[in-house]
Amino acid sequence: MIIRKGTPADMGAVLELIKELAVYEKEPEAVVVTVDDLVRDGFGENPLFYTFVAEIEGKIIGMALYYYRYSTWKGKTIHLEDLIVTESMRGTGAGFALYKEIISQGEKDNVRRIEWNVLDWNTPAVNFYEKSGARVLSDWRVVHMDEKGIEEFLKN
Repeated sequence: MIIRKGTPADMGAVLELIKELAVYEKEPEAVVVTVDDLVRDGFGENPLFYTFVAEIEGKIIGMALYYYRYSTWKGKTIHLEDLIVTESMRGTGAGFALYKEIISQGEKDNVRRIEWNVLDWNTPAVNFYEKSGARVLSDWRVVHMDEKGIEEFLKN
């Protein structure tokens, strides 16, 4: 297995993994991003995200997508948006290898925190993260506003 930085040519496979995750998270219709979006946003003059991919025999079987944020308390941080391994390759160590690569990237970048979200019903992921030394915070709530919410808010 090879863990490497993602390239524009990998974005088709990355999008398929994103769609697979959306099905797993019971929101298959929620993915609207395209390969062109991923290439433009991840590989332009000011990339909005970065990826690592897990590859076996030339086939991408997993990916981790992350970006940098800034915490008013901690300074530079990494947000791990998604870590996905295709279902048939779970249990091969690919997820752990991608996770370790993200944490290594954080250390290289001297970030003071790496953060991500996990669904409360995804018990295997929660258990994995806790065993690795991560803290799953139960006192914080994720807040977001979708396109419709933005539009409605700005009407007022």
